[in-house]
Amino acid sequence: MKRVALCVALIGVVICLITGCKFKDPSIPGHSGKPMLSFKKVEGITFTEVRRQQNGLSFNEYGYHLSPDWRLRFVSSDSVALYSPVKKRFLNFPLSCGIDSVFNTNRSFLRMKHMSKDSLVFELLEAKDDSLDIRGTKVYMLFYADNYIKNVLHTNAATLQRSNRKDSLFVKQLIKRADSSLTNAFAALTPVRLTSTRSSITVKKKKTIADFLLNNYNTSDDYMNPVYNITINKADSDFDYAFSAYVDKEGKLIYNTPITPFTEGRYKQRYVRLSKAIMNTYLKLYVKVQPGQTLGVPHTTLISLYLHGKKS
Repeated sequence: MKRVALCVALIGVVICLITGCKFKDPSIPGHSGKPMLSFKKVEGITFTEVRRQQNGLSFNEYGYHLSPDWRLRFVSSDSVALYSPVKKRFLNFPLSCGIDSVFNTNRSFLRMKHMSKDSLVFELLEAKDDSLDIRGTKVYMLFYADNYIKNVLHTNAATLQRSNRKDSLFVKQLIKRADSSLTNAFAALTPVRLTSTRSSITVKKKKTIADFLLNNYNTSDDYMNPVYNITINKADSDFDYAFSAYVDKEGKLIYNTPITPFTEGRYKQRYVRLSKAIMNTYLKLYVKVQPGQTLGVPHTTLISLYLHGKKS
């Protein structure tokens, strides 16, 4: 019965978001009679995100870069235009505004923290399963109006989006830790680059195709979890191995652990021995490794390697 009641309550909240009703449930403290959020006073103004911050930083401890990549324009009370870098034009998306400054668009829940004709500040909210954490993620999206950037700040969005001194100091600490221990390796904003020096060996890095409609044009996994498929033709035997490896700041490959799941025992020992031998021969001899970098500084990072050997 409790689960049924919870589902009914959530359905009620969703209906309020979609229909624009006022939420007047006195059982929820502070929610009674709260006005609906409206973007009427900024409709028609084009805003560009210039900063996405978590505790004042654009990076977290895993090297994830909170990249500012939204451009938007509120069209009406139930529609917002979002810029697609793939289609190179604005596309209209449904806009659902709710109480407590919360709204939803393009599969994202956000809370409006500041709104003026010059700037906007939104806080990202985390939605999981059938619940929404209204406590917030402490990740804030800062937008400036295009007209404000050009005619008041006399600059451009690219300049405003650059990493600042606070970011640089934070990244330097991450690099210092990564260089002291492999286990402190973090994702490089400019990933490791592997280049074959032999025609019989091909290297292909897995690349996410940005699609505004399908994955919110988020390609961060390309540097957070870099994957490389390496085919070795004219090998001594046919084989397939998958394992992770560290790449230190000098570009040295250091074996980490198999990716392929299997039980402990002799098979795993043999797998590690053979895959490590291939890394220490074919890869170290015939594949040039350029270490990953963040803000122009090389550092230790972790990559995944899928090796395919073809004897014929």
